[in-house]
Amino acid sequence: MTRRSITGFSNPVVKSLRALREKKHRKAAGKFLAEGLRLLTDARECGRLPELLVMAEGRDEHPLLAALEAEVLAAGGEVIETGADILAKITGKDNPQAVAGVFAEFDTSLAALDRTAAPIWLVAQAVRDPGNLGTMLRTGDAVGAGGLILIDDCADPFSVEAVRASMGAIFTQSIAQARWDEFLPWLRGGEGQLVAASLRDAVPYRGAPYTAPCFILVGNESRGLPEDYEMACDLRVTMPMKGRADSLNAAVAGAVLAYEVLAGLGG
Repeated sequence: MTRRSITGFSNPVVKSLRALREKKHRKAAGKFLAEGLRLLTDARECGRLPELLVMAEGRDEHPLLAALEAEVLAAGGEVIETGADILAKITGKDNPQAVAGVFAEFDTSLAALDRTAAPIWLVAQAVRDPGNLGTMLRTGDAVGAGGLILIDDCADPFSVEAVRASMGAIFTQSIAQARWDEFLPWLRGGEGQLVAASLRDAVPYRGAPYTAPCFILVGNESRGLPEDYEMACDLRVTMPMKGRADSLNAAVAGAVLAYEVLAGLGG
């Protein structure tokens, strides 16, 4: 266990932490950044500790921060103190939180999922906005979902933006990444109802016959779902659009549908 201070922008540790804001460096290192005491406390309460904790010098004392620091050191992790200006460089924010952590990326294979662990799962196909992805993780946490399965070319769930938007849900939700031709055989290899909002042979989403475990499929922000993906669903539902808009934001649509499924399953 170590604790040290860093004062220079050119320090190699600072450079390596800044690099974690880029996907290629995250993948190479197998690590990601998370920022803020609340988010790191959520991680700690979920049994996930950062390997490295970076704290701003001159920060206000807080019992949760003290507990986090003590557990990281006890687990053999490293604690670094640095100036707020250097922390801003690391996180990419002009007004950074007083603390950030570096975590090992999770196992995102389908094989790591237990579909019986929850009655609801969210599935995002080609969702490219990290804010939408983070919001879907947050929705999953709110409805008691098991996690979020990312299909095809989605935004990186471990980007700083997605982690921030998840409001800590990245630590409460399982995450898997797969291509469609991997996901569908996996789904059909066990129990699971695949549901999507659609206009093709759809029934009203209110009172539809949802069954657990229910996998709610949400498509790309601009293109929606490919037709063959929709037709592979067990249930297609439609949500009324009362105004001029012809669609909802992808993450919003997923949230509306998730709460209806929750109600339909008696949650």
